[in-house]
Amino acid sequence: MARDSRSNDTKKKGGLGRGIEALFEDEPQVEEAEEEIQDLALDDIRPNPYQPRKTFDDKALKELSDSIKENGVFQPIIVRKSVNGYEIIAGERRYRASRMAQKTTVPAIVRDFSESQMMEIAVLENLQREDLTPLEEAQAYEMLQKNLGLTQEEVSKRMGKSRPYIANYLRLLTLPSKTKHLLQHGELSMGQARTLLGLKNKDKIDDVAKQVVKEGMPVRKVEALVASLNSKKPQKKSTHKSAFIRASEHQLADKLGSSVNISENKTGSGRLSVSFSSVDELNRILDIMGVDLDE
Repeated sequence: MARDSRSNDTKKKGGLGRGIEALFEDEPQVEEAEEEIQDLALDDIRPNPYQPRKTFDDKALKELSDSIKENGVFQPIIVRKSVNGYEIIAGERRYRASRMAQKTTVPAIVRDFSESQMMEIAVLENLQREDLTPLEEAQAYEMLQKNLGLTQEEVSKRMGKSRPYIANYLRLLTLPSKTKHLLQHGELSMGQARTLLGLKNKDKIDDVAKQVVKEGMPVRKVEALVASLNSKKPQKKSTHKSAFIRASEHQLADKLGSSVNISENKTGSGRLSVSFSSVDELNRILDIMGVDLDE
Protein backbone atom coordinates (compact mmCIF):
# COMPACT_ATOMS: atom_id res chain seq x y z
CA MET A 1 0.00 0.00 0.00
CA ALA A 2 1.29 3.47 -0.82
CA ARG A 3 2.26 5.64 2.12
CA ASP A 4 0.87 9.17 2.53
CA SER A 5 4.35 10.68 2.51
CA ARG A 6 7.71 9.38 1.39
CA SER A 7 10.00 7.94 4.03
CA ASN A 8 12.75 10.29 3.00
CA ASP A 9 10.72 13.48 3.63
CA THR A 10 13.25 14.55 6.24
CA LYS A 11 16.23 12.55 5.04
CA LYS A 12 19.12 14.79 3.99
CA LYS A 13 20.88 14.01 0.75
CA GLY A 14 24.66 14.30 0.62
CA GLY A 15 26.17 17.49 -0.72
CA LEU A 16 23.43 19.83 0.49
CA GLY A 17 25.64 21.54 3.03
CA ARG A 18 24.01 22.44 6.33
CA GLY A 19 20.53 21.94 4.89
CA ILE A 20 17.26 23.65 5.71
CA GLU A 21 18.04 23.95 9.44
CA ALA A 22 20.86 26.39 8.63
CA LEU A 23 18.31 28.91 7.37
CA PHE A 24 16.84 29.29 10.83
CA GLU A 25 19.83 28.88 13.15
CA ASP A 26 19.55 32.52 14.30
CA GLU A 27 15.88 32.12 15.21
CA PRO A 28 14.50 30.82 18.52
CA GLN A 29 14.19 27.05 18.23
CA VAL A 30 10.75 25.55 18.82
CA GLU A 31 10.39 21.94 19.84
CA GLU A 32 8.20 20.05 17.40
CA ALA A 33 6.19 18.66 20.32
CA GLU A 34 5.13 22.22 21.22
CA GLU A 35 4.01 23.12 17.70
CA GLU A 36 0.28 23.07 17.20
CA ILE A 37 -1.08 20.91 14.41
CA GLN A 38 -4.21 22.43 12.91
CA ASP A 39 -6.74 21.09 10.45
CA LEU A 40 -6.84 23.78 7.77
CA ALA A 41 -9.37 24.03 4.95
CA LEU A 42 -7.81 23.05 1.64
CA ASP A 43 -9.62 25.97 0.00
CA ASP A 44 -7.65 28.35 2.23
CA ILE A 45 -4.28 26.96 1.14
CA ARG A 46 -2.27 27.90 -1.92
CA PRO A 47 0.91 26.26 -3.32
CA ASN A 48 4.26 27.88 -2.67
CA PRO A 49 4.63 30.54 -5.40
CA TYR A 50 8.34 29.71 -5.51
CA GLN A 51 7.86 25.98 -5.98
CA PRO A 52 10.50 24.96 -8.56
CA ARG A 53 8.86 21.64 -9.38
CA LYS A 54 6.50 22.07 -12.33
CA THR A 55 5.49 18.44 -12.90
CA PHE A 56 4.19 15.86 -10.46
CA ASP A 57 4.08 12.12 -11.17
CA ASP A 58 0.37 11.37 -11.73
CA LYS A 59 0.68 7.69 -10.84
CA ALA A 60 2.54 8.35 -7.59
CA LEU A 61 0.05 11.12 -6.73
CA LYS A 62 -2.88 8.72 -7.31
CA GLU A 63 -1.28 6.10 -5.03
CA LEU A 64 -0.79 8.72 -2.33
CA SER A 65 -4.38 9.89 -2.77
CA ASP A 66 -5.69 6.32 -2.35
CA SER A 67 -3.65 5.95 0.84
CA ILE A 68 -4.98 9.24 2.21
CA LYS A 69 -8.55 8.15 1.49
CA GLU A 70 -8.03 5.07 3.66
CA ASN A 71 -5.55 6.24 6.30
CA GLY A 72 -5.56 10.02 6.30
CA VAL A 73 -2.49 12.26 6.26
CA PHE A 74 0.05 11.11 8.85
CA GLN A 75 2.55 13.93 8.45
CA PRO A 76 1.26 17.52 8.52
CA ILE A 77 2.21 19.96 5.82
CA ILE A 78 3.99 23.20 6.77
CA VAL A 79 2.45 26.53 5.80
CA ARG A 80 2.80 30.23 6.53
CA LYS A 81 0.02 32.76 7.05
CA SER A 82 -0.54 35.04 4.08
CA VAL A 83 -2.91 37.89 3.28
CA ASN A 84 -5.49 35.46 1.90
CA GLY A 85 -5.22 32.21 3.79
CA TYR A 86 -2.02 30.18 3.81
CA GLU A 87 0.90 29.36 1.51
CA ILE A 88 2.59 25.96 1.48
CA ILE A 89 6.18 25.83 2.70
CA ALA A 90 6.57 22.06 2.48
CA GLY A 91 4.18 19.25 1.55
CA GLU A 92 2.58 20.25 -1.75
CA ARG A 93 2.38 16.59 -2.76
CA ARG A 94 0.24 15.79 0.30
CA TYR A 95 -1.87 18.88 -0.41
CA ARG A 96 -2.50 17.84 -4.03
CA ALA A 97 -3.22 14.22 -3.07
CA SER A 98 -5.66 15.35 -0.36
CA ARG A 99 -7.56 17.37 -2.94
CA MET A 100 -7.56 14.37 -5.26
CA ALA A 101 -8.94 12.28 -2.38
CA GLN A 102 -11.74 14.86 -2.05
CA LYS A 103 -10.72 15.84 1.45
CA THR A 104 -11.79 19.24 2.74
CA THR A 105 -9.04 19.75 5.32
CA VAL A 106 -5.40 18.78 5.85
CA PRO A 107 -3.29 18.72 9.05
CA ALA A 108 -0.80 21.58 9.03
CA ILE A 109 1.77 23.41 11.13
CA VAL A 110 1.79 27.19 10.73
CA ARG A 111 5.23 28.83 10.85
CA ASP A 112 6.43 32.37 10.28
CA PHE A 113 8.78 32.46 7.28
CA SER A 114 10.08 35.32 5.15
CA GLU A 115 9.91 35.40 1.34
CA SER A 116 13.61 34.53 1.01
CA GLN A 117 13.25 31.58 3.40
CA MET A 118 10.28 30.31 1.38
CA MET A 119 12.35 30.36 -1.81
CA GLU A 120 15.31 28.55 -0.28
CA ILE A 121 13.18 25.93 1.49
CA ALA A 122 11.26 25.19 -1.71
CA VAL A 123 14.51 24.52 -3.55
CA LEU A 124 16.22 22.59 -0.73
CA GLU A 125 13.21 20.40 -0.04
CA ASN A 126 13.02 19.26 -3.64
CA LEU A 127 16.79 18.80 -3.95
CA GLN A 128 16.83 16.61 -0.86
CA ARG A 129 14.18 14.39 -2.42
CA GLU A 130 15.79 14.56 -5.86
CA ASP A 131 12.38 15.58 -7.22
CA LEU A 132 13.53 18.17 -9.74
CA THR A 133 14.41 17.68 -13.38
CA PRO A 134 17.76 19.21 -14.43
CA LEU A 135 15.92 22.09 -16.09
CA GLU A 136 13.76 22.75 -13.01
CA GLU A 137 16.87 22.71 -10.84
CA ALA A 138 18.54 25.23 -13.15
CA GLN A 139 15.46 27.47 -13.04
CA ALA A 140 15.44 27.24 -9.24
CA TYR A 141 19.03 28.50 -9.02
CA GLU A 142 18.19 31.29 -11.45
CA MET A 143 15.17 32.24 -9.31
CA LEU A 144 17.38 32.49 -6.20
CA GLN A 145 19.85 34.66 -8.11
CA LYS A 146 17.24 37.05 -9.48
CA ASN A 147 14.82 37.27 -6.57
CA LEU A 148 17.40 37.38 -3.79
CA GLY A 149 20.11 39.19 -5.76
CA LEU A 150 22.63 36.40 -5.18
CA THR A 151 25.81 35.64 -7.08
CA GLN A 152 26.59 32.11 -8.28
CA GLU A 153 29.07 31.83 -5.41
CA GLU A 154 26.41 32.81 -2.87
CA VAL A 155 23.88 30.37 -4.34
CA SER A 156 26.47 27.58 -4.18
CA LYS A 157 27.16 28.25 -0.49
CA ARG A 158 23.48 28.36 0.44
CA MET A 159 22.69 25.19 -1.47
CA GLY A 160 25.81 23.33 -0.34
CA LYS A 161 26.95 22.84 -3.94
CA SER A 162 30.17 23.82 -5.70
CA ARG A 163 30.19 26.93 -7.88
CA PRO A 164 30.96 24.92 -11.08
CA TYR A 165 27.98 22.67 -10.25
CA ILE A 166 25.65 25.71 -10.12
CA ALA A 167 27.23 27.21 -13.26
CA ASN A 168 26.76 23.99 -15.24
CA TYR A 169 23.06 23.90 -14.39
CA LEU A 170 22.52 27.56 -15.21
CA ARG A 171 24.09 27.00 -18.65
CA LEU A 172 21.20 24.63 -19.44
CA LEU A 173 18.92 27.67 -19.57
CA THR A 174 20.72 28.84 -22.73
CA LEU A 175 19.57 25.75 -24.66
CA PRO A 176 17.00 26.33 -27.44
CA SER A 177 13.36 25.60 -26.58
CA LYS A 178 12.98 22.24 -28.35
CA THR A 179 16.06 20.83 -26.63
CA LYS A 180 14.80 22.16 -23.28
CA HIS A 181 11.55 20.28 -23.88
CA LEU A 182 13.45 17.02 -24.41
CA LEU A 183 15.46 17.63 -21.24
CA GLN A 184 12.40 18.51 -19.16
CA HIS A 185 10.58 15.31 -20.19
CA GLY A 186 13.54 13.03 -19.53
CA GLU A 187 14.23 12.19 -23.17
CA LEU A 188 17.60 13.94 -22.94
CA SER A 189 19.95 13.50 -19.98
CA MET A 190 21.85 16.21 -18.15
CA GLY A 191 25.13 14.86 -19.56
CA GLN A 192 23.84 14.82 -23.13
CA ALA A 193 22.44 18.35 -22.80
CA ARG A 194 25.68 19.72 -21.35
CA THR A 195 27.63 18.18 -24.22
CA LEU A 196 25.34 19.76 -26.80
CA LEU A 197 26.14 23.16 -25.34
CA GLY A 198 29.64 22.67 -26.76
CA LEU A 199 28.40 22.93 -30.35
CA LYS A 200 29.94 25.96 -32.02
CA ASN A 201 26.97 26.37 -34.33
CA LYS A 202 24.17 26.93 -31.81
CA ASP A 203 21.56 26.80 -34.57
CA LYS A 204 22.25 23.06 -34.93
CA ILE A 205 21.57 22.14 -31.29
CA ASP A 206 17.87 21.26 -31.73
CA ASP A 207 18.54 19.04 -34.75
CA VAL A 208 21.47 17.28 -33.10
CA ALA A 209 19.46 16.80 -29.88
CA LYS A 210 16.70 15.15 -31.90
CA GLN A 211 19.27 12.85 -33.49
CA VAL A 212 20.76 12.00 -30.08
CA VAL A 213 17.35 11.01 -28.71
CA LYS A 214 16.37 9.06 -31.82
CA GLU A 215 19.59 7.02 -31.82
CA GLY A 216 19.80 6.73 -28.04
CA MET A 217 23.40 7.97 -28.05
CA PRO A 218 25.43 7.63 -24.83
CA VAL A 219 27.26 10.76 -23.67
CA ARG A 220 30.61 9.58 -25.09
CA LYS A 221 29.09 9.21 -28.53
CA VAL A 222 27.46 12.63 -28.26
CA GLU A 223 30.87 14.10 -27.36
CA ALA A 224 32.39 12.50 -30.46
CA LEU A 225 29.57 13.80 -32.66
CA VAL A 226 29.93 17.35 -31.30
CA ALA A 227 33.70 17.25 -31.80
CA SER A 228 33.21 16.04 -35.37
CA LEU A 229 30.69 18.78 -36.18
CA ASN A 230 32.91 21.44 -34.63
CA SER A 231 35.90 20.36 -36.71
CA LYS A 232 34.07 20.68 -40.02
CA LYS A 233 34.76 23.86 -41.90
CA PRO A 234 31.64 25.61 -43.15
CA GLN A 235 31.13 24.95 -46.83
CA LYS A 236 31.18 28.00 -49.04
CA LYS A 237 28.05 28.49 -51.03
CA SER A 238 28.71 27.60 -54.62
CA THR A 239 27.86 30.39 -57.03
CA HIS A 240 26.65 29.40 -60.45
CA LYS A 241 27.11 32.35 -62.78
CA SER A 242 25.46 32.54 -66.14
CA ALA A 243 27.55 32.60 -69.34
CA PHE A 244 26.54 36.24 -69.85
CA ILE A 245 27.83 37.26 -66.38
CA ARG A 246 31.11 35.38 -66.86
CA ALA A 247 31.65 36.94 -70.29
CA SER A 248 30.89 40.40 -68.91
CA GLU A 249 33.48 39.89 -66.13
CA HIS A 250 36.16 38.90 -68.69
CA GLN A 251 35.44 41.83 -71.02
CA LEU A 252 35.46 44.37 -68.19
CA ALA A 253 38.65 42.91 -66.71
CA ASP A 254 40.36 43.18 -70.12
CA LYS A 255 39.17 46.74 -70.61
CA LEU A 256 40.06 47.96 -67.10
CA GLY A 257 43.16 45.84 -66.61
CA SER A 258 41.98 44.80 -63.17
CA SER A 259 40.05 42.01 -61.46
CA VAL A 260 36.27 42.32 -61.82
CA ASN A 261 33.52 40.43 -59.99
CA ILE A 262 29.82 40.52 -60.76
CA SER A 263 27.36 38.95 -58.28
CA GLU A 264 23.76 38.40 -59.24
CA ASN A 265 20.79 37.51 -57.04
CA LYS A 266 17.50 35.85 -57.88
CA THR A 267 15.68 39.14 -58.45
CA GLY A 268 17.99 40.09 -61.30
CA SER A 269 19.80 42.81 -59.38
CA GLY A 270 23.40 42.42 -58.28
CA ARG A 271 26.74 44.04 -57.54
CA LEU A 272 29.73 44.97 -59.67
CA SER A 273 33.11 45.26 -57.93
CA VAL A 274 36.44 46.29 -59.41
CA SER A 275 39.65 45.61 -57.48
CA PHE A 276 42.60 48.01 -57.24
CA SER A 277 45.80 47.90 -55.20
CA SER A 278 46.73 51.60 -54.99
CA VAL A 279 45.42 55.12 -55.50
CA ASP A 280 47.32 55.35 -58.76
CA GLU A 281 45.62 52.22 -60.05
CA LEU A 282 42.23 53.60 -59.00
CA ASN A 283 42.94 56.83 -60.93
CA ARG A 284 43.91 54.76 -63.97
CA ILE A 285 40.64 52.84 -63.84
CA LEU A 286 38.65 56.04 -63.44
CA ASP A 287 40.41 57.52 -66.49
CA ILE A 288 39.48 54.46 -68.56
CA MET A 289 35.87 54.79 -67.39
CA GLY A 290 35.88 58.48 -68.31
CA VAL A 291 35.35 59.68 -64.77
CA ASP A 292 36.87 63.15 -64.16
CA LEU A 293 36.76 64.05 -60.47
CA ASP A 294 37.94 67.62 -61.18
CA GLU A 295 34.73 68.50 -63.03
